[in-house]
This record gives sequence, structure tokens and C-alpha cells, in this order.
Amino acid sequence: MSRDARSNGESSRVLVVEDEASIRDLILLHLKLEGLTTVATGDGTDALRLARSEPFDLIVLDLMLPGLDGVTICRAIRRDELNADVPILMLTARREESDKVLGLDSGADDYLTKPFGVRELVARVRALLRRPRRSELAANGHTKSVSVAGLTVDPARRQARMDGQEIDLTAHEFDLLFLLASNPGIVFTREALVQKVWGDDTFVTTRSVDTLVKRIRKKVEPDPEEPRFILTVWGTGYKFADA
Repeated sequence: MSRDARSNGESSRVLVVEDEASIRDLILLHLKLEGLTTVATGDGTDALRLARSEPFDLIVLDLMLPGLDGVTICRAIRRDELNADVPILMLTARREESDKVLGLDSGADDYLTKPFGVRELVARVRALLRRPRRSELAANGHTKSVSVAGLTVDPARRQARMDGQEIDLTAHEFDLLFLLASNPGIVFTREALVQKVWGDDTFVTTRSVDTLVKRIRKKVEPDPEEPRFILTVWGTGYKFADA
């Protein structure tokens, strides 16, 4: 929920972008049952217009759309100011891992593969709405960045840089990297990382941690096969290299 909505006691506003009417109506029904205020469209061009003109607390975004596709919309939203840090839940009918990675790399925070269960949809929506946004972290003073060996992780801007060059990270990738980097030498079990990064999302498994670490290493490690930042603690989990 946005800061203004919280202070005024209003419900969170969710933009639902889905061109299949039956799926869109199902999503809208259950989001309204959660007490959320919804705005819906089935057209990609209209979705981007809405995202550029109104603030939202969450966007549910289909990958394949008429007008503009979900990846294009997601990247455009991340470049704009109004909803730059809004959580985005990507919906995709494709099950290939490459399609899911494409959605996450475009700036989506999470994804659901169609057909999906209503309980899973609601759980992921709740988890994303609970996550503090970049603007809220800055307002609450959580702005101290972490720098080590050329890598800088800035929570206020939710930005990571390597030797001055910005690293393109998804929200989950950033959360995990900052958690580890701000606690050098501390070993986190996979179960602890699931709880801290995904919260109460019961549909996430410990394998998701391994997948996320692998993606982060490809982006921040000079040699992902011989990592110097995120280290594996065999049989337990992961830690950031001691400062």
C-alpha cells in the first residue's frame, strides 16, 4: 500500500492487465474480496497509459497482450518515475524457464504460470504488498549502502553497482544481495532466506534460493563458477564473504 493510502486508511490500488476476460474477471473478483481497489484493462497500450498517469500499489501484468507486450510495459514502468518501484506480478502462459527469466529480468518482482490457483495468486499478491518499497525505505532512514571490493549495494535507490556500472537486478535479486552483503560472514540457511526474501509466500521452495543465487552470481561475480562475494556453505545455505 502506498504511503498516502496508508495514512488515509484507504485500500491498496491494483492495476490488472489481462486480455482474457474470464481470467481478468477471476483476478478482479478475488482481489476485491481481499479488500483491494482494482483498475483493469486488457490492452497493453492502455495499461502503460494508466501506469504513467496514476499511482498503484501493485500491478498484475500478463506477458502476452495486444498493443504492447508485458515485457515492454514492465521495462517502461521501471524507467518512469510515478510507479518505478511498484511491485509487478507477471502472468505467463508459457512454462519454459527462459520466458520466466525474461519477465523477471525486465523488472517484474514475481511471476505466475497459467493456469494458476486462486490461493496462490492471493498469497503472492499479499507478499508483494507487504514488501517495503524503495521510497518507504528512504523515508524510514534505511539508506545506508554497503560497499566491498568494487560492489556497492544502495537500499535507498534499490540499486547495485560494480566498479561504478549499474547492475540490472530484479526485486528479489536485490533483496537477497542486500541481505547477504549487509551481514558479511553471517551464514543464512535456505529456509531463513526464503522467509526473509519471500516472506509468507508458501509456494516458494528452497530451490528458489539456489536459482536466485545463481542469477545474482552471473550478474555480480567476475567468475560465477568461483564466486568471491556470495559463498556457498555446503549443507546449510549461503553467506557473503567476510569483510
